[in-house]
Amino acid sequence: MDSLQLIKSNQQSKYDEIIEYLKQDNGYWLENDKWDLTEEFFMRETVNAYKFIDFSLINNFYIKNEVKYYFLFSFKNKYLTNKVIVRQARVLKHLSAFLNNNAIESFSDLDKEKINTIWKLYLINEGVKYSPTEARYFSFTNVLVDFIKDFHDDREETEKDIWYSKKIKGTKISASGASSSAYNSINFINLPIYYKETVKKYIRTIITKKSWMTCHNTLKYLKYFFNYFYSNGYYNGFIENLKRNDIEKYLYHIGNDRKGKNKTENSKYVSFIRTFLEYIQMAQYDKAPKKEVSFLIFQDDIPKRELNKDEVKKAKFIPEPILKQLDNNIMDLDRSQYIPIYILLRETGWRGTDILNLRYDNCLDQIWNNKEKKYNYYLCGEITKTGIAELKIPIRDKVAEMVQKAIDKAKDLSTEENNSKKYLFNNYEGKLKGKPLAKQTLLLTIKRLIEQKDIRDVNGELYHFRLHSLRHTRAKEFVEQGVGISIMQQMLGHQSLQMTVHYATVTENTLYEKWKDTEDLELFKVDTKTNDLEKVDLNSDIGENLIRYEYVKKNLDAVRVPFGICFHPSKLTCKQQMNHCLTCGSFCTTVENIPEYEEEIERVKVQIEISERCGRELWAKKNKTYLGVLEKTLAKVKEHKLVHKNGKSREDIV
Repeated sequence: MDSLQLIKSNQQSKYDEIIEYLKQDNGYWLENDKWDLTEEFFMRETVNAYKFIDFSLINNFYIKNEVKYYFLFSFKNKYLTNKVIVRQARVLKHLSAFLNNNAIESFSDLDKEKINTIWKLYLINEGVKYSPTEARYFSFTNVLVDFIKDFHDDREETEKDIWYSKKIKGTKISASGASSSAYNSINFINLPIYYKETVKKYIRTIITKKSWMTCHNTLKYLKYFFNYFYSNGYYNGFIENLKRNDIEKYLYHIGNDRKGKNKTENSKYVSFIRTFLEYIQMAQYDKAPKKEVSFLIFQDDIPKRELNKDEVKKAKFIPEPILKQLDNNIMDLDRSQYIPIYILLRETGWRGTDILNLRYDNCLDQIWNNKEKKYNYYLCGEITKTGIAELKIPIRDKVAEMVQKAIDKAKDLSTEENNSKKYLFNNYEGKLKGKPLAKQTLLLTIKRLIEQKDIRDVNGELYHFRLHSLRHTRAKEFVEQGVGISIMQQMLGHQSLQMTVHYATVTENTLYEKWKDTEDLELFKVDTKTNDLEKVDLNSDIGENLIRYEYVKKNLDAVRVPFGICFHPSKLTCKQQMNHCLTCGSFCTTVENIPEYEEEIERVKVQIEISERCGRELWAKKNKTYLGVLEKTLAKVKEHKLVHKNGKSREDIV
């Protein structure tokens, strides 16, 4: 009987989909049983000395097309790297003989555990030894069966046991993220059956709220949690009956198992579990803990993350001489399309993935400024890591002109076929067509520039460039420029102030020592017509003003005050420098002003903290004095309802 007659009617349409998919590139994949890696529309080169992927030994054409579909789909969607695809293809010789000998008709009908056992025995009999280098042989049937079964499964993606990021609408994936086989799916198969639906239900609630990687990692920590309890004598229902003693055992295990490992990562093995348990309890899941979660896991149980001093040591800042050379030579990049990306990284301090994720139809906006009576330019983008759907930050006019030129170019080159997602910095041809330019290529391009310009570090070695260092460096510049922490948090797209504050501890220079470098960066004075750098002539009026301002800053200990900078000499007292109207006899304040006092008190506390960290004792002293006046005045307002130094409180008026 022809094998097609054995195909179930509900599988025929799915098989037709496979055939249609293999008809791409003029039917090359369907008609040929030996795929040439060097073809222009394939890998374009040999990989590990291999030139072909050979399917010719598989007798059953139905299952042959299923295997072909797996390899082509993995290649087209970048689920596997070229090297991994070739490594798996080397298994085909053994797999073909195995499939032929066992008369297997389709992977969709197979019992995975059964076929995997038979496959392992077959390999052993063929003399293949189980080892790390040969592990791909033994796991390959698992991969194929899971893939084909998922393909034939018509349920909603979140109803399945394997979720693929590209099949779930609304997932927050960075432009260059979740592309590798290790991160493009979330696998619930190995979860305990008793709790599988509970975990899937929870992940469904966060899948479009949190980033894809957060969801992926949540499942990783939950698997670790379940594995510990089930491997230590606990049974189905243990979560419902959790006691503090059980959690203490889990914490003790983490302390030993994760000893010496990354502290920030260690904290997630507790914090993510706590968040999960709290949610299913508040949402009244039927398998939630009976005991209040706050009495099971305490806040102090969560290992301290590597922030502040520990993380500061790891924060990488590009040394000023290196940064200056990069900025001055960036126009010489041998791939000019990466020049605006570097400029935007320097201008904004955003992550590389967020710059590459910019879309030409909505990345530039103009907002009216009432004070300046003009429209100012803003860069608009999605910050996928922290889940900010649209972040708008101001940019200089020159940078906006550069972005507009990039927008115009992208509009001219883009079609629905080569840039359906409207990336501002897009690949318009080749195997990466329709995807943004790659971070790694930018790094390699800058590396070549460093070699070409002989840019060396303090030890005389060619400078080792790290893209994220630009973010750290820009944050440091913001701090040294005197940008408020809360504003800096928004500019950088940080989720919490704690992450932003740790940048403020690393500056070794005075707050305004770098003013010229941050406010007058030569890098951004780009002539958009000629693409030449414009330099400030220090002999001109503008240059003289800059020198004079630098002189003032160096010789006067300027104090940061609420509405600007006070250059009053530090040795001379000034009643108005910090106190403003608060001590004036004509000043009157009431309970209506209480919110203003409370907001100003919090702002001054932040200024004091930054001042102390930056070693600015005078700033700290001045602000502490100001804080004292604010707190004393606030206390009087709360007590008397109305304060007027030369008048009487309302209670005394008859």
